[in-house]
Amino acid sequence: MRQDTIGIDISKATLDVHRLSTDEAAQFSNSSAGLRALRRWIGKQMPDLVVFEATGAYHAALERHFTGVLPLVKVNPLQARRFAQARGTRAKTDAVDARILAVMGAALDLVPDAPEDSNHHEIKDLQIARMALIKERTRLLNRSKTQTLALLKRQSKARLAQVKRQLVELEEALLDLLLQCPKRARAFEVLCSIPGLGRITAVAILVECPELGTLTRKQIASLAGLAPMTRQSGQWRGAAFIQGGRKFLRDALYMPALVAARHNPDLRQRYHAMIKAGKPAKVALTALMRKLIELANALVQQDRKWTPKPA
Repeated sequence: MRQDTIGIDISKATLDVHRLSTDEAAQFSNSSAGLRALRRWIGKQMPDLVVFEATGAYHAALERHFTGVLPLVKVNPLQARRFAQARGTRAKTDAVDARILAVMGAALDLVPDAPEDSNHHEIKDLQIARMALIKERTRLLNRSKTQTLALLKRQSKARLAQVKRQLVELEEALLDLLLQCPKRARAFEVLCSIPGLGRITAVAILVECPELGTLTRKQIASLAGLAPMTRQSGQWRGAAFIQGGRKFLRDALYMPALVAARHNPDLRQRYHAMIKAGKPAKVALTALMRKLIELANALVQQDRKWTPKPA
């Protein structure tokens, strides 16, 4: 059990901090000046862990500032809340949440996250912008099917053309940043060798899953939310289903799984075998998505390109 853990509850304006070993609490502004003050407050005594919740844009500055400096652990907010409830903590304030995070890090003996690359956040920002443009493109295409006024049609067409140009720019910028890192460049090359995985999908997988190549088969499936959850109690047996995981990673695997079901020899055979066995097409497709991410993880781990199985 770790003794000296620090919990940080992050909001848009403030950072509430609690150090478990001394039971000290403090609050700092969520700004550059506040982060520097926090570093001085921590002092020379390096903590075992610094635990904080993933809060979207609000935690990004702290993560950038302390990556490689402090042993950071980013946890799922839902897990942190469930931990608090398991301890019987009903109150929910920023100060209470900071202490709960510190206790959670010590009780669960969490492991510090691997330091992220210097341009990881830039890559993630570009990917978020790309996803937003894809949603807008879909919205514009759907709207254009029902528009009747010439003015609205002309404006939608112009905006759609602009979105497509911006998507190309973003994808080129994403690829350029990814290839600046030799390790990611090699992983990109490996992913593109898998039938059904194109350049854009390979970029999306590397952005959404920087842990690729470092996890076990079960861990990568669980991370993607593609591992069926067994439900049983006594003699009751419920249907297993997938839940949780990284939605954007699953989204990135959906179309490649459709393509693989037709053009990847190994996965096509698996898909048709499941359909023949009576599995719904959606279940069979989900199984292919899981197989794809497991295959990608294994190939990157082994540092080798995909090769077809011998006949």
